[in-house]
Amino acid sequence: MNIVVLSGAGMSAESGLKTFRDMGGLWETFKIEDVATPEAFRKDPDTVLRFYNERRKQAYVAEPNPGHKLLAELEQAHSVKIITQNVDGLHEKAGSRTVLHLHGELSKVRSTGNPELIYEIGGDSIKSGQLAEDGFPLRPHIVWFGEEVPLMPLAEEWVAEAELFIVVGTSLQVYPAAGLLQYAHCPVWVIDPHKPNFNFRSNVQFISLSASLGLRHLVQVLDLI
Repeated sequence: MNIVVLSGAGMSAESGLKTFRDMGGLWETFKIEDVATPEAFRKDPDTVLRFYNERRKQAYVAEPNPGHKLLAELEQAHSVKIITQNVDGLHEKAGSRTVLHLHGELSKVRSTGNPELIYEIGGDSIKSGQLAEDGFPLRPHIVWFGEEVPLMPLAEEWVAEAELFIVVGTSLQVYPAAGLLQYAHCPVWVIDPHKPNFNFRSNVQFISLSASLGLRHLVQVLDLI
């Protein structure tokens, strides 16, 4: 079976990484416009770099949870493609082989002058004023608010071809990722403790559980393993 998964911050919450929008999440501590926009980086690059340096360190030491591992295990019996809004790399740590990072990756940085000049830095920090090979300052390899999401066309193609579409750990408040549901021509299962505020079609079913428990329940219900 061709399974496509859309994962959000709730997928990584069980690994100890804070979500952005939930109570106690990152956006209660930091303003989006101060750390997650191109304007913020131009205005105060040091603050933006510190924010992402800290996120990078946390993600580097985080371990995949049972939900991540279960999705990797599914690859033994099915074709599994993961579209993630997360930037932490935990799907890959768990063993998933086909992962599309809609919003970028914390472990990578790129030149501000050439978006194709990308470096893998693991858990290291970007220093203030640090330059790429082309002489332009480095920035996090993250899609900020107000920027285009270059991998959306591929994500739309994956969802359109899916035989099963699983949405897990996302509030479906962030576009264009939330719009991927309209491309699904197959059964859709949404796993989240709280039903997202979204106008769903009739082919959508819900599991009101955490990511790991919901995925385990779904695998059992559909006899996927």
